[in-house]
Amino acid sequence: MKNKKDSVSLPLFGIPRLIPYLVPYRRVVVRMVLLALVCSVIDVCYPLFSRYVLDHFVAEATLKGLPLFIVLYIAVLALQALINDRSVVDAGTVEMCIDRDLRNKAFNHLQTLSFSYFNQNSVGYIHARVMSDTGKIGEAVSWRMMDCIWNGSYILFAIFVMLITDVRLALWMIALLAAAGLLISVFQKKLVAVNRRIREMNSKITGDFNEGITGARSIKLLGIGDKMQQEFEEDTEAIRRESVHAVRYSAMLISTVTLMSSAALAVVLWQGGILTREGIMKIGTLSVFVSYAMGMVEPLQFIIQNVSAFISIQVNIERLTNLLAEPADVADTPEVIERYGDSFNPKYENWEELRGDIEFKDVTFRYPDGQENVLEHFSLKVPHGQNIAIVGETGAGKSTLVNLVCRFYEPTEGVLLIDGRDARERSQLWLHSHLGYVLQTPHLFSGSVRENLRYGRPDATDEEIMKALEMVSAKEIVAKMGGLGVDVGEGGSHLSTGEKQLLSFARALLADPKLLILDEATSSIDTLTEKAIQNAISVVTKGRTSFVIAHRLSTIVSADLILVVQDGKIIERGKHRELMRKKGYYYSLYTRQYEESIL
Repeated sequence: MKNKKDSVSLPLFGIPRLIPYLVPYRRVVVRMVLLALVCSVIDVCYPLFSRYVLDHFVAEATLKGLPLFIVLYIAVLALQALINDRSVVDAGTVEMCIDRDLRNKAFNHLQTLSFSYFNQNSVGYIHARVMSDTGKIGEAVSWRMMDCIWNGSYILFAIFVMLITDVRLALWMIALLAAAGLLISVFQKKLVAVNRRIREMNSKITGDFNEGITGARSIKLLGIGDKMQQEFEEDTEAIRRESVHAVRYSAMLISTVTLMSSAALAVVLWQGGILTREGIMKIGTLSVFVSYAMGMVEPLQFIIQNVSAFISIQVNIERLTNLLAEPADVADTPEVIERYGDSFNPKYENWEELRGDIEFKDVTFRYPDGQENVLEHFSLKVPHGQNIAIVGETGAGKSTLVNLVCRFYEPTEGVLLIDGRDARERSQLWLHSHLGYVLQTPHLFSGSVRENLRYGRPDATDEEIMKALEMVSAKEIVAKMGGLGVDVGEGGSHLSTGEKQLLSFARALLADPKLLILDEATSSIDTLTEKAIQNAISVVTKGRTSFVIAHRLSTIVSADLILVVQDGKIIERGKHRELMRKKGYYYSLYTRQYEESIL
C-alpha cells in the first residue's frame, strides 16, 4: 500500500501550523511561558544569594540582617515551588488538551474522507498519524517548549548578570559555552540520526512480530517457521547494533557535558582566582561565576536536545497537518450542507423520504488513482423495487456500480439520479441512512451481539432483533452462543466467518433500508444456510431497490436484471433466461459453475 510522501521542509519546525490548536488554550500557554521566565530568573538569583552571604555575613563576620535574609530566601524557595507546581500542571494540561483535540480532529476528518484515501493509504500509516504523531506533537508544544524557554532564558539572564559583574570573565564563559554548544550539537545530531534508525527498525520488528502471530497458521502450514525466525533474528541483531551506537553517542554526549562543565569551572577558578588575589574581585563574586560555570552547560545540552527533537517532530507535524488538509473526493456542497446538514450535524427535519428510483445517465467513471475509464457513457434505469444482480469474474469490477450508487465515488462525467434528482443535490448522510450494506468480508465491532445489531437501528427492541436473526437463520446460532448479550470479540474474533456474515446480514435487515446492497453476501456461508438466506432475501428485497454482487450465480436467477461485468465493462445485460439463451459470457460462467458444483 502506497503512502503519500512526507515532507520535512517546514519553517520554525512547523509550529505555525499548530497555532489554531493552541489558540483555545492561549491563556494557559502564556501563563506557562511567563512562569518559566520567572522560574529561570529565580534560578539565576540563587548564586547572588550565595554572593551576599559570602561578602556580607562571612567576609564581614556579622549576623546583622540574617533573619530578614532567611525569611526572604525561604519565601523565594516557596515561590519557586509554587511556580514549579503550576508549570507542571499547565504543561500537562496543554499536552493532554492538544493531544485530545488533534486526535478528535483527525478521527472526525477521516470520517469525511472518501474511499480512495483509504485505498491509497495503509491502516498502519493512518493509525500512526492519529495516535503516535499527535502524542509527540502534544509533548513538543508543552514540555519541550517550556524546557526551551526555561533553560534558554536562564542562560541569557546568567550571561547578563555575568556581563554586568565582570566582562572579562563573562567573555571567557561565553566562549566556552559556544564551544560546548558546538560539540554537544555534533553528538546530538548523530544521536538523533541513530535513534531515528532505531525507531524505523523497531517498527519493522513490530510488524514482523504481528505478522508472525496473525499468520501463525499459514507459517506452520507452509513450513517457513525457520525462515521467519531467521528474518526476525536479523532484525533484532540490527537494532541491537544501532542501540549500541546510540549508547556510545549518549556516553560521548554525557562525557562532553561533564568535560565542558569542568573546563568552565577550571577557567573560572583560574581567572577568577587571579582577580580575587589581586583584590579586583570579591570571593562572593567568584562564587557566582563558579555556580554559573557548573550550571550553564547542562541547560545548553537540554536546549540542543529539544531543538533536535523539534527537528524530528516537524515530520510528525507535516504528516498530521497534511492529513487534516486532505480534501474528500466526494463532498457535499455548501448549499447541500446548509439544507441537509453534514455528517455530524444533520438537519433531519429537511430530509425527504427515499423511494429508490436509480438512474445512471450517460455516466463515465475513472477511479481517482486510475488511468483508464471503468465505465464509459453508461446509462441504466432502475425503477423502485427492482433487484439488480451484478456478476463477473473476481477482479472484473463488479463493485464499481455499487460504489457509485452509494456515493463512495462520484461519476467522472454524467450524472447519477436518485428519485429523479442529481445525487449531489442531497447529503451523503441522507443517502447512507437509507442504505443497507452486507459486505463480502463482514466487520463486527467490539461489543455484544445486541450492540452490533443495533448499529443498524439504535432503538430496536430485543424482539425485533430476534425476528431479524430468525429471517437469516441466525437465531439458533445466537442462542448457542449464549444470547444477545454475548461479546463477539474484537472484529468478531469469537465467531466464524459465516456467523459474522449472518449477523452482518441481520444488522442490515434490522435497519429496514430503502436501498439494499449485498456484496457477495452468501460467499462465506454453507449451502444449507444459503438456501435459508435466499428465502429471506426474496422477502426483504420485495418492495425495495436492491443491488446484489453475486459470486454464486444460482442465487440471482430470479433477479429483475443481471449485469455481466468483464474487465470493468458491462458486456451483457438481461434476465437469467435471456442471457442463457444468448449463450454468451454469462452462459459460460453459469454452466462452468454448475459443473463445478456437481463434481
